[in-house]
Order: sequence, then C-alpha cells, then structure tokens
Amino acid sequence: MEVKDALGKTISKGFYVRYSGTGSAGTVIDLKSDESGNWAKVDATELWYQGQYLEIIDKVKYENLNHGKTSEPEETQTDREMTNKKLEKAKKIKLDDVDMSSELCDGGG
Repeated sequence: MEVKDALGKTISKGFYVRYSGTGSAGTVIDLKSDESGNWAKVDATELWYQGQYLEIIDKVKYENLNHGKTSEPEETQTDREMTNKKLEKAKKIKLDDVDMSSELCDGGG
C-alpha cells in the first residue's frame, strides 16, 4: 500500500502533513487502504484523510502552522465585566411581566 499526497509524493508514518481543506497540520500516525482510496491518520485531529488532500510539509512549516492547533482568544477583564453585567441584567428580568395575551404565534397543529 502506498499513500501519495496532492503532489504525488509518498506519505509515510511520522511525516508532517497539512490538510488542504482546513489547513490543519499534524503528524501521520497510521496508514490504510480500502475500496474508497488510500488514507493517512493525522495525530492533531485523530481523523483519516485521503492522501490526495494532504501535502507533505517540513518540520519548520509544521511548527509555523502551530501544530494544527487553533489559538484561543484571550478573555480580557473588560470582556469578563461586560459578560457579568449582561448576566446580572438577564437575571433581573421577571417572566411574570411578559404579556402573553396577544397570542400572535399560535402553535396549532
């Protein structure tokens, strides 16, 4: 069994690859072949990818792509304070004050 990348290069276990669909990058941890094609499993996502959608990359490019991980945005003190204010405001709303008499949205069946 031979798994080839988008450029026709042979992929082996341990190779660094990038998935062209999302840009995710990782290390090939397994290879398989079935009636649908030849596949490589990537460690970063634990998913199987058809070789034709992968690109072999070098270690430097792999590290620059942040190992296929996305960075989480940092929550600032201001963000936290705004969220807490919205939560407190929502807690103060009393559902008893909502007028349901108009029946504009009948749920009939």
